[in-house]
Amino acid sequence: MYHFISGYTAKVAGTEVGITEPVPSFSACFGEAFLPLHPFKYAKMLAEMVDKYQSNVWLMNTGWSGGMYGVGKRMSLKVTRGLIDSIHSGELEKAEYQTMPGFNLRVPKSVTGIDSNILLPINTWKDKQAYN
Repeated sequence: MYHFISGYTAKVAGTEVGITEPVPSFSACFGEAFLPLHPFKYAKMLAEMVDKYQSNVWLMNTGWSGGMYGVGKRMSLKVTRGLIDSIHSGELEKAEYQTMPGFNLRVPKSVTGIDSNILLPINTWKDKQAYN
């Protein structure tokens, strides 16, 4: 619920007036401008549905990878589609996981057809100090 409430994202050129390069931003529930109720209400509803239906929740980076803007690049659609396919097939439910330091998120160690280095963000950065 923390990541849903935080809504860490970026304003990007083509979707925001006056933006020429990505600017980190927060948008509660990834759509704050469109929410008539307080974000906590939506987080509570999400938590209730996850609990009621015993759903898995997946947090996916569809944004930047491999370095800051100008160094890294957008996550490829091939990788994004491959991860979604592995969710739908049930492969990720059975995967072996590692914990991502700092965020305490469980990250799969491998996914069929995906370069394992891309799964843990720090592995895609040449400058590990800049990542940290």
